[in-house]
Amino acid sequence: MFRPKLPAMPQPTGLVTPPAVVVEPTTITPGVPVPPPASVAPAAVSSRPAVQLTPGTALALVGGGTAVVLVVGTVLVSMLLAVAVTAASVAVCAVVLRSLLASQHRR
Repeated sequence: MFRPKLPAMPQPTGLVTPPAVVVEPTTITPGVPVPPPASVAPAAVSSRPAVQLTPGTALALVGGGTAVVLVVGTVLVSMLLAVAVTAASVAVCAVVLRSLLASQHRR
């Protein structure tokens, strides 16, 4: 009951022709081994300079990170507040409608 039933693979119908391309074997001829290059430049040397953190850049990074956290937190809190205000107004509308409908039934 809980195991899905998978459909069977459909079988081809009609005449099935084999592929027209015939692959012929090729011979492999050994090549002359190439010696490794004598001198290779180290990988650590690149055209771009390394990033160095000075006290000023570290302070800027900390300040930027703090600003991002504060902005994201403010946005999330305001969204939560909007949801709470909407829920409260819907609840007030429901109480008013219930009161109006109950007073109509009494008359």
